[in-house]
Amino acid sequence: MGEQQIDTASTGQPVVKMASKFSIIWLIPLLTLCVGLWLIVKTIQEQGPEITITLQTAEGIEAGKTPIKYKDVQIGMVEEIKFTKGFKHVVLKARLKPEAESFLHRDTRFWVVRPQLSLRGVSGLGTLVSGSYIEIDPGLGARQYHFKGLDEAPIVKSDVDGLRVTLISKKLGSLDIGSPVYYQGIQAGEVLGYELSNDKHSIFVHAFVRAPYDELVHGNSHFWNVSGINLSMGADGFQLQTSSLQSMLYGGISFDSQNRPDSPNEDAEQLVFTLFENYDDIIAKTYTRKFRFIVFFDGSVRGLSVGAPVEFKGIQVGLVTDVRLEFDSSDASFQIPVMLEIEPERIVESNAESEISSVEVLASLVARGLRAQLQTGNLLTGKLYVALDMHPDTPIRFLANKGSQLPEIPSIPGGFDQITTSLQSILAKLDRVQTDKIGNDLAALVHSSNNLINGPATAQSIGDLRASLKSFRHVIESLDQHAEPMAENLHQALNSGRTTLEEAEKTLHNINNSLDPASPLQYRVNQLSQDLSDMARAIRSFVDLLERHPNAVIFGSPKSGEQ
Repeated sequence: MGEQQIDTASTGQPVVKMASKFSIIWLIPLLTLCVGLWLIVKTIQEQGPEITITLQTAEGIEAGKTPIKYKDVQIGMVEEIKFTKGFKHVVLKARLKPEAESFLHRDTRFWVVRPQLSLRGVSGLGTLVSGSYIEIDPGLGARQYHFKGLDEAPIVKSDVDGLRVTLISKKLGSLDIGSPVYYQGIQAGEVLGYELSNDKHSIFVHAFVRAPYDELVHGNSHFWNVSGINLSMGADGFQLQTSSLQSMLYGGISFDSQNRPDSPNEDAEQLVFTLFENYDDIIAKTYTRKFRFIVFFDGSVRGLSVGAPVEFKGIQVGLVTDVRLEFDSSDASFQIPVMLEIEPERIVESNAESEISSVEVLASLVARGLRAQLQTGNLLTGKLYVALDMHPDTPIRFLANKGSQLPEIPSIPGGFDQITTSLQSILAKLDRVQTDKIGNDLAALVHSSNNLINGPATAQSIGDLRASLKSFRHVIESLDQHAEPMAENLHQALNSGRTTLEEAEKTLHNINNSLDPASPLQYRVNQLSQDLSDMARAIRSFVDLLERHPNAVIFGSPKSGEQ
């Protein structure tokens, strides 16, 4: 109760007054309460939003220590770690800064950054020193505060410009999350993931093409698998195809641009592209028009398989689609029909205005000599292919039944069939040869030769030859006995000749002194003197030769190596 006051100033009578109920002292607690409420509201506002993140494990995460970062800037902290019901997952309660509330949307993703080693490289090495942390990738959509964390970091973050494409394939092969996407050998993106289609027979592959390569993807672009090593064996031999070492290890996809004026103006992100097994499949699918024909071969078709090329003058114009064996019960015979698909778009028509059906064109070509034959594409693999060519000198043989709905191309033997036929012809000719008669003639010839060699005439001829050689040996021995006396006589004759030549030379010298050098006689004498000198030198050489080889008169001048 308030205090009472007595007022006696006016009447002299005491008047009782009640004191005021409000006191100024109450302002202090009221002010304190307002400040406290304001601080509480301000603190709540400054704390920012509270979120929960569900993870498979809390490895490397500690309450009050593990931060939440965006682009390496801390925007929050993990405050509490607890289990879900059943202890299957871990729930993190974290507090973010107020300005980070704009990141919290339906597509926002969280994951734990820790050191990882994979085929694509090493990531998160900085956490070896600073410890693990939680990374955020802001998304779009409605506001959300409860999230399911990712087991691994996403391949592409939301702030990366590019195009997401969806591919459909019959099998996944070596593709995996993170497999590269190439454009002309340059890495232009990555595979984001894959899933099984609703029909359970196909696989959807989700890929991302980074900017500026996303502008090269159009509605008619082609995608094909370049994973691993593609080793094939066909009529062209062994073929080895691989894109890069990276694609060999964990797969890869390649695409082309196909940017033409007639390209469809469609949003590529809304389309589903076919993922071809290889580039050859793309080439095969570009030819939409196909004409089917049938060919019958008489010989073996070992080495001919479905998919073998059909070539005309060395240029591929189609493929083999079926090879089978048919039995005719009426005559117990077998036939081997081979189905061919000719792609007319591979052949450029010079007369585009003519409207002639394929059957009429085939009939005209067959009449001019169009034939099919099997040829060996590669000796190493033994694979065969069907070769079409013009053989006007060969007969036309149709083997198909009258009820056949496919037009037929006549066949002729080719390749090893021709070699086999030739060998059979040679063996038949050899079989007709009378080998017994030839053997008897050879035996008679050997017998005659034996009689001739061992006969008396041959023995007599050998005896006469021995007698002749013996007489020739006696002649040589006689010449040897008379060679020394003849050599002594020749030596004496040579000495006499040398003396005579010396005296002649003295006489000519005296005559030369007595004659006038300018007279004709002197000239002739000079010539005679010169001739005599030459003759003297020749005789001197002859004498020297006889001195060294006295038997030169009988056996002639010795060779240069025997001097």
